[in-house]
Amino acid sequence: MNDTLVEEIKALSCGFAHVQNVFPDCFAYAQKRLTPAAQTAYIDGARSLCKMGRGEEPVLAFLEEIPDVAVLLGEDVIADVIAFVQKLTRTPSSKAITPFLQSLAAAARALESRALLNEYFHLTWQTMERTSPKVHGIDSMYPSACLIEFLKTAPFLFGTLSFGGLRNWVDYGVKAYASDPDRQRKYFLLQTADSRAVMQRERHGTLFTDSERQLDLYLRGLWQTAANFVPYSLAFDEIRKPVPYFDALGVHLPDVYDDMPGVRGVDRYRALLAHISAHRQWTTPVIADNLSPFQRMAVEVFEDSRVEYLAMLRYPGLRKLWAAIHPTPKEGACPQGHSCIRHRLYMLSRALLDPQHGYTNADLLDFVARFHAEMAAGTSSTANMVTLGVQYIAKTRIGSDLGAKIYFEDTVVDYRDDNRLMWKFIEEGDEEEFDVQPKKAPPAEETEHRLPPRLYPEWDYGAEHYRPDWASVYEHLHPMGDASGIDRILAKHSVLAKQLKKIIDLLKPQNKVRIRYQEEGAELDLDVAIRSLIDYKSGAVPDPRINMSHRHDGRSIAVSLLLDLSASLADVPEGCQQSKLELSQEAVTLLGWAIEQMGDKFAISGFHSNTRHEVRYLHIKGYSEHWDAPVKARLAGMQAGYSTRMGAAIRHAGHYLAHQQADKKLLLILTDGEPADIDSKDPRLLIEDARIAVRELDQDGIYTYCITLDPKAGDYVGDIFGKHYTVIDHIARLPEQLPKLFMALTK
Repeated sequence: MNDTLVEEIKALSCGFAHVQNVFPDCFAYAQKRLTPAAQTAYIDGARSLCKMGRGEEPVLAFLEEIPDVAVLLGEDVIADVIAFVQKLTRTPSSKAITPFLQSLAAAARALESRALLNEYFHLTWQTMERTSPKVHGIDSMYPSACLIEFLKTAPFLFGTLSFGGLRNWVDYGVKAYASDPDRQRKYFLLQTADSRAVMQRERHGTLFTDSERQLDLYLRGLWQTAANFVPYSLAFDEIRKPVPYFDALGVHLPDVYDDMPGVRGVDRYRALLAHISAHRQWTTPVIADNLSPFQRMAVEVFEDSRVEYLAMLRYPGLRKLWAAIHPTPKEGACPQGHSCIRHRLYMLSRALLDPQHGYTNADLLDFVARFHAEMAAGTSSTANMVTLGVQYIAKTRIGSDLGAKIYFEDTVVDYRDDNRLMWKFIEEGDEEEFDVQPKKAPPAEETEHRLPPRLYPEWDYGAEHYRPDWASVYEHLHPMGDASGIDRILAKHSVLAKQLKKIIDLLKPQNKVRIRYQEEGAELDLDVAIRSLIDYKSGAVPDPRINMSHRHDGRSIAVSLLLDLSASLADVPEGCQQSKLELSQEAVTLLGWAIEQMGDKFAISGFHSNTRHEVRYLHIKGYSEHWDAPVKARLAGMQAGYSTRMGAAIRHAGHYLAHQQADKKLLLILTDGEPADIDSKDPRLLIEDARIAVRELDQDGIYTYCITLDPKAGDYVGDIFGKHYTVIDHIARLPEQLPKLFMALTK
C-alpha cells in the first residue's frame, strides 16, 4: 500500500472493517475521475457519514456512487449531497439515508442536471414531510411511513418517467392514501394496480435519457460537432415554460418530448439540435444594446430563418420536419385591442420557412421577397438580418403594439432556442451571460493498478423490477500460491490424464483448411511454385509466396469457468479425506490442462461476497493467457471465504464472455450451495436474482451450465438453471467427472 493511500485512510478515520476493505478500490477510482479538491471533499463526506452513527451502509453507498455522480453533474454536487444527508439525519426518517444515497447514480444519469438533482432532493424532502404521521396537525416523532419505499423504487422510475411524471406519480400516492399507510407503502413499492396504472399514465413521450446516444451521434454525424446535454423539466414553471438554449455548459433541452401529429418525440429533439447547430455554425454575435425589444424580436426571426435556410440547402429534408412543428398563425386572427406584433412576426417566420404559406399581407410579402433576395446574393450575414429586422419594425409598427394584451396564439416555435448566443451586451445587465467553463479534472497519476467497482442491478422478485446499481463487483488478480502444487496434481492423476488425452484427440477438429500464398509454410504449393518458375524464366518478378500451411477448422468455442469460493468450500464432505476446495482445485487443474490441449478459448475466475457492497471477482486465468506458471500459481492459491452472491458474479462473467469471438459461448459454474449473503434475509431473493441473470445471458447467446456439489441442490438449482445442471453425488469423483462433463457439453 503506497504512502498516499495510507494518508487518505487516516484522513477517512472510519473504523468499519468493511469500509476499510473497499476504500482503496473506491479511492483509486476517485483519483482518476476527480480533482484533488473534490477528492478531499469525497473523503470528508465519507468521514462525516461515518461519524453520524448510522452504520457502514451509508458510507459504502457514498463511496460507490458519488464519483460517477460528480463526473456527471459537477464536483460541487458532493457538498449538496452531504448537506442534504445532514439535514435528513436530524429527522425521524434518518434510516432513509442509505436508500437515498443508493438512488443517486440512477438519478444523475436520468436527470443530467445539478438543478434537477436539487429538485429531486426537494421532492424527497416533501415526500417525507407529507407521509410522516401527524398528531393534531403537528409533526410527530415517528418516521415517514413510506419514504424508504419511495427511494427504493425511484431508480426504476427514473428509467421510465420524466421528472415531472415522477412528481405526479408521488403526488397521487400521497393524496390517495393519506389515511392508509399500509396501502400507501404498497403504492410506493409498485405493488398495487393503481400505482402501476398511474405510472403508465405518466409514461408519455420520448425520454431524453432513452435517446441521448442517438442524438449525440446525430450531432457528430450530420454537424461534425459535439456538445454536453443539460436536460431540464417542464413540470415546474407553469406560467412561463423554459425555452431551450445553448451556453458554455452545453445544450439545455427538455427531459421529455411528447409526440406530435406526424412527428415523433425523438424527431423534435433532432429539429431542436439542427436549429442550434445551424446557429453555432453561421451566426455571428452582434451588439444588442442599441436595439429595442421589438427590433430584437424581429432580428431573431430573420436570423432564425436565415440559418434554417442555409441548413436546408445542406439537408433539404429539414424543411419538412421544421414545417411540421412550426405553428401556422391564421391571417387576421389577432383581435382588435391586442398587441399583434408577435402574431405578425410569426406569420412572417412561417412564410420564410414555407413557400406555400398562402398569406396575402403586402408588407409580409415584401419582406419575404427582400429576405430571399438577400439569400440569393450568397453573402448573407447576421448583420444583414439586423438591417432587415429594424426595417420591418419601422414599416409595420402600429400604436396597439405597445398594449398590455399580447396575442400569443400560434406564436411559440418550441424547437427554436432563446437566441442568447447571437447577442453581445456592452452594458452590464440581467441578460449578460458570463462564460463559466466547467472545470475538468486533471489526470491523476496512477500509483496502483486498481479497477473501479462495477455496479450491477439486482432483481427484486417481490417488487418485480430491478434495483439499479445494487451490487458492487470488485475485480482483482487472484493471489499466487506455489505453482508446483498444480504439477503435483497432474502427476497424481496421470492415469486419468492419459484417458482424457484420448478423448481430446477425438474431439480435436479433424477438418484441415489449406492456407495458400504463404512465404513460409509447412509444404510447397506446386501450382504457385510452377507459376513463379515460369515468371522467373521469362524475366518477370516471381511471386515469393510459394508455400502453404494448414489449420484445423470446425471448433469455435469460448468457455468461462466460474468458481464459487465461499466459506463452505473449506468443509470436508463426509467420507472424504480432502476438502471441497482441494477437490475443486484438482478438478479445475485437470479441466484447465485438457482445454489447453484442445486449444479452446478459456478463462477461470472465482468469486465470493461480503454483502452487496463487496462482491469480489478474482481472475485466475484470462482468455489470452496460456496454461503457464502464473496461472498455475493463482490456481494453487485458491482460498475459501465469505458468501455466495451468485447473480452479480454471473453477470460479470457474462460481460467478459460476451466480448469473445466464438460460435459457442459456455459459462460453467462450479458451486457447493445456494446463492446467499449475510445482508439478504429472504432466502429466495438471491435465488430469483441468479435465475434472472441466467436468463439475461441466455438472451445474449451465452449457454450457462451449473455443476453443484450440494446434495440438496434439487430444491433450488432447477429454479435457476432449468435443466442445465448436474449434481455431483460422489464429490471425491469430481476431478474425474468435471473434465468429462465439459467434453460432453462441447462436442
